[in-house]
Amino acid sequence: MSTPENQVPELPSSAKLITTLATVAMISGLLVVLVYEFTKPIIAENQRMATERAIFTVLPSAKSHLTFVVEQDKLKLTGDKTEGELVYAGYDQHNNLVGVAINAAAQGYQDIVKILYGYNPDSSCIVGFDVLKSTETPGFGTKITTDKQFLANFKCLDSQLNMAQSGLANAITTVRHGTKKHDWQIDAISGSTITSNAIGRMLNKSAQKLIPVLIKNLEVLKQGKH
Repeated sequence: MSTPENQVPELPSSAKLITTLATVAMISGLLVVLVYEFTKPIIAENQRMATERAIFTVLPSAKSHLTFVVEQDKLKLTGDKTEGELVYAGYDQHNNLVGVAINAAAQGYQDIVKILYGYNPDSSCIVGFDVLKSTETPGFGTKITTDKQFLANFKCLDSQLNMAQSGLANAITTVRHGTKKHDWQIDAISGSTITSNAIGRMLNKSAQKLIPVLIKNLEVLKQGKH
């Protein structure tokens, strides 16, 4: 018998719809996991290579480096793939320590800005930085890597410790463009104050915490290549 033309087709049951949606969701979730697991080592290797490049950028006289993980107030020699708070000691061709590269991060104008900065224990100075991640507005936030006056702040940014060796003698701060008076101040980029301030905040927070640890373990760093 034929079905009348005006008869409404039977709708699928709720249980059938739920089963179908659950199946689609499971397949989608599985695909996401597979893509994540496939790309995870690729992303990790790209990050490792970016860090490797940055180490020799902020420590230009280094010919090799070792990786240390910070454990409370001690440094332990480790590998580049170790998770945790890592610092990178750079050595010259004679295996002498020339500086340490340290990670730092802070909120910029649009997103988190991540950098690697160099510290010279002989001069007690931060001696440069390289951006590992930034999505700041091109032409403004990105000036932190191109503005010569801003980069001049890091020829020797004062990072001396206080008498107790527990923190910096003077907090690193970013000041309005043209008003810098002290070696621990960062002269901001005109028109890019938020990102300039982020650099100051992250350097101060990181240096206050890690430089005392580096100085306490300076012999460990020096003996790393011997």
